[in-house]
Amino acid sequence: MAEPAGRTLGDEEVAALERVIRSGMLNSVWGAEARALEREVAELYGSRHAIACASGTAALHLSVVAAAPDPGDEIITTPITDFGTVAPILAQNAVPVFADVDPSDGNLDPDAVAALIGPRTRAIMVVHLFGAPAKVGELRRLADRHGLALIEDCAQAWLTELPDGRYAGTAGHVGTLSLQQWKHITCGDGGLALTDDDELARRMRLFADKGWDRAAGRSHESLGLNYRMTELQAAVARAQLAKLPEVVASRRRTAGQLIEGLRGLGLGDAETEPKTGGPKMGGLQACELEAGGVRIGLPRPDGHAWWLFPLVLPEGDAPGLAAHLSAAGIPARAGYLKEPLNQAPLWDAPVYGSSRYPLEDYRPAPCPEAERLVATTLLTIDWNEHYTSEHVKVITEAVAGYLGRP
Repeated sequence: MAEPAGRTLGDEEVAALERVIRSGMLNSVWGAEARALEREVAELYGSRHAIACASGTAALHLSVVAAAPDPGDEIITTPITDFGTVAPILAQNAVPVFADVDPSDGNLDPDAVAALIGPRTRAIMVVHLFGAPAKVGELRRLADRHGLALIEDCAQAWLTELPDGRYAGTAGHVGTLSLQQWKHITCGDGGLALTDDDELARRMRLFADKGWDRAAGRSHESLGLNYRMTELQAAVARAQLAKLPEVVASRRRTAGQLIEGLRGLGLGDAETEPKTGGPKMGGLQACELEAGGVRIGLPRPDGHAWWLFPLVLPEGDAPGLAAHLSAAGIPARAGYLKEPLNQAPLWDAPVYGSSRYPLEDYRPAPCPEAERLVATTLLTIDWNEHYTSEHVKVITEAVAGYLGRP
């Protein structure tokens, strides 16, 4: 297989770094690169504001600051995500409330979210998991009905397209992007927060620069941290941004080939009912294979940006298939996480010092669909823009071998 960490770093990024170093200005307060990156990303996404910062987690922290929860307020989110989604909630002394997910793709289930909205709910934080578009239309309507902020975590979803043609990250009040090493494009670490709201943008810019309104002199208006992106990060990110459309197009091209290859094994058409009358699973179609009675849910390609290539095996065969693929040299793993975040050990530990505030008497609710996905039904294959038709063939043949197909 191609190196699963395949990157598109090259001469353009080297030239960008040299440009900044020769300028003598590495700090974005006085430099031009970070501001240029913000303009370019805002233009790409059609957003009024883009705020560059030090990481994707920092961008999420800015989004929580924008939502302005009081201590003890609740933010509803998903248990299948990186901890960077949840850490900013705790950092603002708010409480993460985990809603269950769609068993087909691991994205938040709007009905599960609706059932958890209460008097202390302040925001909904949705993740476009693996690059698949979440149901943000339904979630935005839900948020608006209850006066909540909707935050979109698009760390894995650069150029993910929503059903209305917009990019993921533009349906909520704030959207966040990540430039961490393994994302679609990278500058090592970095992030951006998107919004059309002038006041939310102001809050986020202040918090990212120690609450310092630079136009007002050396005076600190509010609490903030130093989440500034450096000029070096921004210059590399700008070079990477120019490559983003082809990165995503390449991933989509080979992911589409794999879907067709797996359908050719008898997994059926994603727009038709399964041969056996099995369940239709939201964004995926469960179809029973003739060989071995194994069912595999294929991801819908619509709008997908393919950070990873997920498969769902509703009968719980994901660990077995993942082990088989891994033995064949394919970077596959079952579950994505060791445990969903509602089952993470940290909920029994102090938050700050010896204090458990704001989590006294807190116990995350069960999320049975998420727990089952992580334990037995979800499999992911590493994906990148350097995969070829030959890699697709290797994966297809390995799946066929597991199913006992010639």
